Amino acid sequence: MQEAIIRSATVNDAERLLEIYSYYVTDTAISWEYEVPSVEEFRGRIEDVLKKYPYLVVEENGVIYGYAYAHPFVGRAAYDHSCELTIYLDKDAKGRSYGRKLYEALEAQLKDMGILNMYSCIGDPVEEDEYLNRNSELFHQHLGFTKVGTFYKCGYKFGRWYNMIWMEKIIGEHR
Repeated sequence: MQEAIIRSATVNDAERLLEIYSYYVTDTAISWEYEVPSVEEFRGRIEDVLKKYPYLVVEENGVIYGYAYAHPFVGRAAYDHSCELTIYLDKDAKGRSYGRKLYEALEAQLKDMGILNMYSCIGDPVEEDEYLNRNSELFHQHLGFTKVGTFYKCGYKFGRWYNMIWMEKIIGEHR
C-alpha cells in the first residue's frame, strides 16, 4: 500500500475530478452549480487554472481521492497577492487527512508565488440539512482560516435559501 501523494493535476485527470465533483453538484448545496459540467468544460477549467495557479490532486495507489486549486480573488491587479481556494474530496474518502495534505501543499506553493492572503467562499446553511452542514467551515477553521464575512440567503438550491461565508488565512507578511 502506497502513501498518498500530492501532485499537479493535468487535463487527463478531468474525468476522475469531474466524477468527484458531480456528487457535490447533484446531491449537495456545497457547489451552487445546478448542472454537472461536461468533461470538455471541466478540462478547460483545469487548463485555465494551471495558466497561473497550482491545481493539485491527492492520489493513493493510483486512485485520485480529491483535488484543490487556487484561482484569482476578484481578478484585478491590486488583488494579485490574494487568491481564492477550492477543494473537493471523494465523498467516501473523508477522515484520511487528504484535505489537510492538499491545503498544506497548496499553501506552500502559493507562498512561493508571493501570495499573502488565501480566501475560501463556503456555502453556509441557515439551518443544517441533508444538503449542507458546517463541516467545510470547521475544516477551514481547523486549518487556521477565520470567518470574515457572511452573505445572507444569497444562494438558492433544492428549494431553499443558503448563506455564503468568506474565510481568510494570512500566509505572508504585508510589507
